[in-house]
Amino acid sequence: MSANSSHLNLLFIVNPGSGSDEVNFSEEISAYFKDSAHHSTVYELPADCSKEKIREVIHHAKPDRVIAVGGDGTLKLVAECLLQTTIPIGIIPAGSANGMAKELGIPLELNEALDNAVNGSPKKIHVVMVNDELCIHLSDIGFNAYLVKKFDDLEHRGMWGYTKAAWHALWTHHKMEVEFKINDTVIRSEAAMVVIANATMYGTGVKINPEGTLDDEVFEVVLVKKYSVMEILKLKFTSMALNPRNIELFQATNLTIKTKHKAHFQVDGEYLGKVNKIEAEIIPAAISIIV
Repeated sequence: MSANSSHLNLLFIVNPGSGSDEVNFSEEISAYFKDSAHHSTVYELPADCSKEKIREVIHHAKPDRVIAVGGDGTLKLVAECLLQTTIPIGIIPAGSANGMAKELGIPLELNEALDNAVNGSPKKIHVVMVNDELCIHLSDIGFNAYLVKKFDDLEHRGMWGYTKAAWHALWTHHKMEVEFKINDTVIRSEAAMVVIANATMYGTGVKINPEGTLDDEVFEVVLVKKYSVMEILKLKFTSMALNPRNIELFQATNLTIKTKHKAHFQVDGEYLGKVNKIEAEIIPAAISIIV
């Protein structure tokens, strides 16, 4: 840690279910700050912890920074509690995908991530409210959301298990008929999936939204018209670009998407069931992230 860092009061919100069983994050954090001028408090999330409880913990701790220790879901939970406040949020990547950490260039190695949480600079970013759910990273309807659901149900989560799920899904998932309006233009199309993209890439590194930035005043809508097994495997396991002939990209500040039939829906890696209407709206400068 740099010698000129001011004395910080840091609150770590730890999801004990994240990451591997080999790392005890509470112990590692305590060891890191053992001889430090900074003060650290660790709060481990109990099962089914409410946002009200987390807000109460934050209120009592009066932290200078709140650090989310977990995956994108843990970050989303902390961000919901600090929406439009001045308290910066740090990230210790401990999930399976860690999409936002990769997006922001936050180190995946624990001590380096702790260094960043202490010494990094806060940056204001926007978020998107999607059907009243906070989306920091990526939300979508259609094929990828269906795969999130299928992948959550897998006993074996390696490439072979995922490939089998993708192959099965390819033959059982039907394309959607979607309609949405951008700048007075109504778009009607068949679609494999529609992505509401706050960030640029999935956790694997594949750039679904190369034009995206986190601190402008728009989000991107990515219309993926076709899919194949290869495209599906690219999304999950490689950083290879998708076929541009199958993709259209739009920018928006608010949006309503309607589908003829209910479609699978996910936000930041969390499957949320089936819907036939999506309403999305940007919230500029919504949270402050330490980068």
